[in-house]
Amino acid sequence: MSWVAIVPVKGNPGAKSRLGERPDRAGLADAFALDTVAALLAAHGVDRVLVVTGDGELLGRLAELGVDIVREAPVRESILPADPLNAAIRQGLMVARGAFPEANLAVLTGDLPALTPADVERTLHLAAAHDRSLVPDAAGTGTTALLALAGVPIEPRFGVGSRAAHEAAGHVPLVLAASVSIRHDVDTAADLAVAQRLGVGPHTLLVVEAPGSAAAR
Repeated sequence: MSWVAIVPVKGNPGAKSRLGERPDRAGLADAFALDTVAALLAAHGVDRVLVVTGDGELLGRLAELGVDIVREAPVRESILPADPLNAAIRQGLMVARGAFPEANLAVLTGDLPALTPADVERTLHLAAAHDRSLVPDAAGTGTTALLALAGVPIEPRFGVGSRAAHEAAGHVPLVLAASVSIRHDVDTAADLAVAQRLGVGPHTLLVVEAPGSAAAR
């Protein structure tokens, strides 16, 4: 089956504030996105990866990996949506539906530094059995991936309690062990420690092992 992945990437110095006051926080956020995208590109069954971002500096690094870039639409402050993440995802979904109408769609958060191609492939195999599906985060209350077969409407509801919101919209939780990499997004230092135990990708590893990084001290 043919899948197109959509990945929203915030990619600015304010990203990942819950990691704390560490000097490499912005670099880590960028590295998470690069490793997430690299795993998707290497997975069999993923034909295209669309990244929605407004970060011009990160945009170039992502484009070098071979993704399609969707420039996040500028929004006037007076009409700024309450959930810019979901607004960016909707933009990516609209582009994907228009350009690849026969493809199945998978939305993944851009903070999965331990993601492996094998776990992506396993997820897509399970998702093929459902019109709409989701991957719960390791805590079981959030969502790391939202999937829908070709032509099936999909409405992102990422944020606090997103698993329940997505289930209410008809997405079936896929049965994946809590240790599977696609369930491990990184928001906090504790999340990062878990991801490191699973094995982070090369971009993240380069940042956490750099002299002066919080993890290397």
